[in-house]
Amino acid sequence: MSRHLDIDVAIIGGGLVGSSAALALRGMGFSVALLDKGFCGAQASGVNYGGVRRQGRPREQLPLSQRAHAIWPRLKERIGIDGEFLRSGHLKLARSEAEMAALEAYAEAVADQGLDLELVGHNGLRERFPWIDGSILGASLCAGDGHANPRLVSAAFASAARRAGAHVLENTPVTGLTRNGEGFALEAGEGIGLSARVVINSAGAWADRFATDFGEPVPLSRIYPSMIVTEPLAPVMTVNIGMEGGGIYARQVERGNVVVGGERGLPLDDPDFSRPRGEGALAIMNRTAEIFPALRHAQAIRFWSGTEAAMPDRNPVIGFSGTTPGLLHAFGFTGAGFQIAPGVGEVLAELVRDGRSATPIEAFSITRFSRPPVPPENHDRTSHGSGAGPDPEPQSRGAST
Repeated sequence: MSRHLDIDVAIIGGGLVGSSAALALRGMGFSVALLDKGFCGAQASGVNYGGVRRQGRPREQLPLSQRAHAIWPRLKERIGIDGEFLRSGHLKLARSEAEMAALEAYAEAVADQGLDLELVGHNGLRERFPWIDGSILGASLCAGDGHANPRLVSAAFASAARRAGAHVLENTPVTGLTRNGEGFALEAGEGIGLSARVVINSAGAWADRFATDFGEPVPLSRIYPSMIVTEPLAPVMTVNIGMEGGGIYARQVERGNVVVGGERGLPLDDPDFSRPRGEGALAIMNRTAEIFPALRHAQAIRFWSGTEAAMPDRNPVIGFSGTTPGLLHAFGFTGAGFQIAPGVGEVLAELVRDGRSATPIEAFSITRFSRPPVPPENHDRTSHGSGAGPDPEPQSRGAST
């Protein structure tokens, strides 16, 4: 049986970015269809590490990150649950003088951005966080950051959008998308047709196909963040942990389980799916036990991986198409989309309504991949200098930190 929907906005991809945009657009009175080829929040948005952090992001992401930062404490009123959000603080560890210098440089570079970073020396680290191995040289603490449960949060945004009146169409892949007069014609699932004035491409690791169809090929690649969770343990970790230069990130939830990441999974024969690597999981657990002695005898009870879109400059694509009126893109969060996604959803809704956003997003334009490269001597060293680059800790939509 065929079905046709005539709506204001069609959103391709039901992860946290797409579902938060759908909810924000419904709040503005737009009619919305949210389409996902599987289940909303089942890909990067639902299987990522769950870090809710601003620290470590490049300067150009911080206004957007700060906007999202204001949303997380109000999740319950927005989506009906708190998503196990805990403002625990985010502690980024330095293992060497060079890494500590990088943390110091980053703190100086973003001092005007409201992160209130606190540099902690070796002695202070031992006094305040005695559960961290004494070989760690120092750290940077962002007390306002934290963590949440991605499985709960991602699905809850889609459910809230449905309750608000959005057409949420799961197991409904978009098979056709064409510009049609003043809008777009979409074909999806089994005999579903849609007419929309605006289309948002938030299809994560599958978004490059839709961009290419409108003459905007992008250098998108796929990564497969892999996570481990332990058995419930006595309370040990009081903060969300990251490492300068990457390698390990870890957090303990209220039930006592510790979630650990830092390795990549392997794609299966179908590149839409991946699996953890046994040797990688073992290496991560051994490195974790060295840094956090209380975990040396912890049993790992679950492993998982997910599919995430990555961009070569580690910044997402957010904003209007450079070729097609009415088309917006929001993808490529490179393992760091989970925290900022609710803010991205609000920005997308503003772009639909007003044609612009109060939050600066110029750095994320898709047209940056079609411009001539900037000579190295002309790069902004304040934004991209030592320690000010993107944090390698995966959190996404896309597995969608």
